[in-house]
Order: sequence, then structure tokens, then C-alpha cells
Amino acid sequence: MTANFDQVLAADAIVVGSGIAGLTAAIELAPLRVIVLSKGEVADGSTPYAQGGIAAAVGGDDSPAWHASDTLEVGGGLNDETAVEVLTGEGPARVTDLIARGVAFDRNEDGSLMLGREAGHDTRRILHADGDATGAEIARALVAVARASENIQIVDHAFAADLVVDAGRVVGLTARIGLNIQVLLNAPAVVLATGGVGRLYANTTNPPPVTGDGLAMAARAGARLRDIEFVQFHPTALASGRDPMSLLTEALRGEGAVLLDDQGRRFMVDVHEDAELAPRDVVARANWRVIQDGGKVFLDATTAVGAAFPTRFPTVFGLCMEDGIDPRKEPMPAAPAAHYHMGGIATDLGGRSSLPGLWAVGETARTGVHGANRLASNSLLEGAVFGHRAALDIEAAGMGNGVGIAALRAAEAPGLEPDPQPDVISELRDLMWARVGLIRHHTGLMSALEEIDRLGEKIEPGVSVGANMVAVARMIASAALLRTESRGGHYRTDFPETTRWWDRPVVVNS
Repeated sequence: MTANFDQVLAADAIVVGSGIAGLTAAIELAPLRVIVLSKGEVADGSTPYAQGGIAAAVGGDDSPAWHASDTLEVGGGLNDETAVEVLTGEGPARVTDLIARGVAFDRNEDGSLMLGREAGHDTRRILHADGDATGAEIARALVAVARASENIQIVDHAFAADLVVDAGRVVGLTARIGLNIQVLLNAPAVVLATGGVGRLYANTTNPPPVTGDGLAMAARAGARLRDIEFVQFHPTALASGRDPMSLLTEALRGEGAVLLDDQGRRFMVDVHEDAELAPRDVVARANWRVIQDGGKVFLDATTAVGAAFPTRFPTVFGLCMEDGIDPRKEPMPAAPAAHYHMGGIATDLGGRSSLPGLWAVGETARTGVHGANRLASNSLLEGAVFGHRAALDIEAAGMGNGVGIAALRAAEAPGLEPDPQPDVISELRDLMWARVGLIRHHTGLMSALEEIDRLGEKIEPGVSVGANMVAVARMIASAALLRTESRGGHYRTDFPETTRWWDRPVVVNS
């Protein structure tokens, strides 16, 4: 039956990904038998890199309705309002869950939760942990809970290759553990929580595992994708030569740090009424233009934070000092970087995709909460809220038995790990940054598609990270070419205006 596989595993649910969304889903599902596949070490995706915090209306002078209003204001008219109401309405309860699971958020002297403000928020509603290590603290706590559960099996260094589909229903997947262990997994519920697409771009804050694998898997299986042209570029990554680039958290600007050009001019005051606290897409493009015109951009926190930097933002402080920059005394060199993907696998409010048996949560999913541009610190919240909801939906759906035997028999092992082909991947990343990045144009997008196809011919046959990256790059460029307007994270110089005709999603079916 499974002669090509070294192992055959079965569970009630398989979760692919070990960030906040995947681990939340796994923990909520844990009365059932759950297998969690992590591409590298557990929790080595984007969650531990999240500095800014998690947004939730937990303050006495705040409300979910106001949080929803800010989210919709930034989203460029493409948010699903019901999804936004779910996100902001259930957010406080999910924060309570995180605290119960051991997350130590920063608190004031009186014991109340310390709240910060970031771009796009009209009030202080951002919870932090250890100043700027929120994601790392959340990952630590959730990993501990998951490892303590007898019903959760975590498999590290597992590359999920392809979904197994039987009569239109997902019944499992194939994977490769390490370099060569071929594994077939069977479950009536598969949850994709593989994160975003940042590594498709030469400049990114995302770690190496974030290569769009979940989107490629879902598309090959026939699941519907939406809004994949919308990539968010964070305005302020530390321009010090690292890959991934170190994030200069939004919270710095929330606390008063300002953007300067190399002439010392605070240029954002001439760009937007909210200056440095304008939506991310606006600030990122302004920074891009300064750099494209031959200038440099600096984030100056010497006055706003100054001597308090080591205690208020210890992560950023440590990274800067490692690179020979003392942010207490000098501005930090900054540049935009690919940071977050608003689009993804189209889901309903329970995380269900268009394929029965397949759920998607977190950055992998397109729930509709972000629209064309994500509000700062809503990403961790989305992972917690919709990871929880997907688990409830799976439990309510009930578990099938003996499903997909014929499809499992026919499944093909992914094979040995192929050559990573770093030269091809580097060329692809440079291409995406130059032509499918912050600024887009018909000519550049057309040439990008031609080059992506050329690079695809160089990729070794079979399922691999490189093949996934090429496939997802092609889909993003195609969707960007189709959307003949500018909106949120998608900006075209040949169509610089937003048009009501495009108040609808671009849907990718394969």
C-alpha cells in the first residue's frame, strides 16, 4: 500500500506550521490526536520575530468597535466587515487565553496591562512582552503547552510536500522529514498554518522557512486563493546588511521616533497628516522614494526613547549594537522590507477552505480581516482568534474514519531533498523585489512573469521549496497584473488611483 514511504502516520488532525496560529489550533484540538509539522525547529517561523505586539481592545477607554473601525480604515475597502468584527470582538478573550497559557505581557506598576500605540490605531491597545519580544514570548509559552500535551506530537524538520485528495476531499498529506525520510500522513482534517511569502523578496524581515509553501500546496490541490497581490512592506527594517533584515518595530514610531532623510529633514510631515503614524503602505512607499532618489532614510529615536532604549526595546537595542549602531545616540538606518502577506488561502470564519477537509489559519489564510493593508499588530491577534475558531469548527464537523484509502495508496513520496539551487532562488528574490515589490507597472510585471517562467525551467523536477517559491511568485505577479488600480499594499504607477470597480477580490483557482 505505501511501499515508497518510510513511515505512515495517522491522526485526527494534522497542523502544518508551528507559529501562533498553528499552535493555537493544535492546543485547542488536543483532546483529539494532533500531529504538528514544523519546517525547521518548532516555532522558527515569523511568530518569534514579531516585535510590535498584539492588538486587542482590553483598555477601559477602548472598545472592539473602535478597534474594528481602525482596522477597516487601514484596509482600503477590501476587508470583510464580519471577519473584522469577529477579530476585534473575540480578541480580548484570546488575550485572556494567552495569559492563562503562560504569556507574560508587560504590566504597569499597579498590575494592569501596559498598552502601547502604533500606526493606524487611534488609541493605546497594543500589548507587549519584554518591550519588543512579544512574538518570542508567545511562542515560548505555546510551545511549552503543546509539548506538555500527551495528544500533540510535534515533528521538527518536516517539509510538507503535497496534500492527498480523494474525491475532492483532503485526507492527508505527504512529507519529508530531514533529508530523506518519506512520510505519509492520514487525517480527516488538515490545517495549513505555514505563514507568509516574505522570502520571495530580496529584502524581508521574514526568516528562511517563510517561502509560501502552504499556498503552493493548496493551489496544486485545487483550493481557492484570494487577494494574493497584496504584500505588505514594513517601512522600517534595519538597513545593516542582515538577511533577514531586523525589524525596527512599529512601536518605536508609536512612542515618538521620527523618520529623517540624509539631510536631517522629517519628510513624512509633507506626505501624510499622521506623519510617521500613517498606514504602513504610505510610509513604506515614502521611504522607498527617498532611497530611489539616491537618499537614505533614518529612524531617529534619540529624543523619544534615548537612554531608556535598553529596557524599553531590548531586542532592537541588541540588534543595533551588534551592527555597531547605538540607537540611544544616533539615528538607525532604515529601509522597507517585505513583511506580511494579506492574501492567501480563501477561508470562511471557521478557517475552512474551498476544499473539504482543509483549513487554513494565520498569515497563510485570507480571512478578510486585513483587506488591502494590515493594521499594525493585528497579525498575532488573527492567529490566536482564527486558530481557535478553526479548532472549534473541526471539532464540530466530527472526525471521519477510513477516508481516502484509494488516494493514500496512490500517493507519491516527495523523494530526497533536492539541491536548494541558491543562485536561482537569489535571482528570483531580486526579480520579485525589483518588479513585483512596492512599486509595480504593467511592463515590469509582464517581464517578471517571463523571467519567473525562465527560472522555473531551471528548478529541478519534483516538489521543493524552490518549486513552491516559483509557483507562488507567478501567482502573485499574475494577480498584480490583473488588478489595474492601486490600493493598500498594491501600488501601480500606471494605475495610481483606487477605483470602485475593483472593490472586489482577485481569485486564483490554481
